[in-house]
Amino acid sequence: MNVPSPYDAMLARIPVNAHTVTVLGSRTRFWEYGDPAGATTIVMVHGFRGDHHGLEPVVAQLPGYRMISPDLPGFGESEVLPQGGHDIAGYGRWLADFVTGLAPTGRVVVLGHSFGSIVVAASVAGGLPADEVVLVNPIAAPALAGPRGILTRLAVFYYWAGARLPERLGFALLRNRLIVRVMSVTMAKTGDRGLRRWIHDQHDRYFSAFADRRVVLEAFTASVGADVSEFAARIRQPTLLIAAEKDDITPVAAQHRLQRLFPDATLHVIPGVGHLIHYEVPAQAADALRGFLSERNPA
Repeated sequence: MNVPSPYDAMLARIPVNAHTVTVLGSRTRFWEYGDPAGATTIVMVHGFRGDHHGLEPVVAQLPGYRMISPDLPGFGESEVLPQGGHDIAGYGRWLADFVTGLAPTGRVVVLGHSFGSIVVAASVAGGLPADEVVLVNPIAAPALAGPRGILTRLAVFYYWAGARLPERLGFALLRNRLIVRVMSVTMAKTGDRGLRRWIHDQHDRYFSAFADRRVVLEAFTASVGADVSEFAARIRQPTLLIAAEKDDITPVAAQHRLQRLFPDATLHVIPGVGHLIHYEVPAQAADALRGFLSERNPA
């Protein structure tokens, strides 16, 4: 049984339309929220093994904006890239082509969560046009060097085995509900039992919506082999880093180091939350985003 979302009532007030567009030879599914004629367009890129549903709690907090939320190639309802390239460079090219094809008018903000923060950073550093950049739970340092480096190495073996085992066994391993639940329990920091139950349900429903095992392995390898710091110096746009006090993947000290690498970056740390800002405290993330945009373009 699906667990009702605590954000459903707010999300229901925002118009949404699903679209399909061809990017780099594959079909990308994306969802358009809010007013299509809005003066500001926010393009949102989700994290590893997720899809557009993961950022809907943030969408629900942002009426008045036009928001575009695609599924990354190979995840959710988007097709794989035909020539491979489910790595940072490939996803960066895809994002640049996707946004260029949309041809948004007015102010353009590009937002990435977790793995999406690396994709966004690489794409903007490579020339993706944007007025501002927002990175939520940014990956500020290599995952293998983080506080859970040993667990990351175990995860590397897990995804490698999932790709190398016979197909039936590989899919069974990658979609194993117990392993998905362990990941979810590890990341969730909230003490609200109802919210935790909903977070686990979201991971159960959407964490295994990937096209094939190769894509998962390629994307995971990219997620632990790169980080935002590699691209920060080339991002000239004003950038907002929304970090978490209890993030097990990137500690706060690394976020402060990351901020100093950008020509123009603001760091906002949310207390009491971990790597699931988008699920646990989306209102605080939205408030930080609105304040950041307002400071640069007051109404």
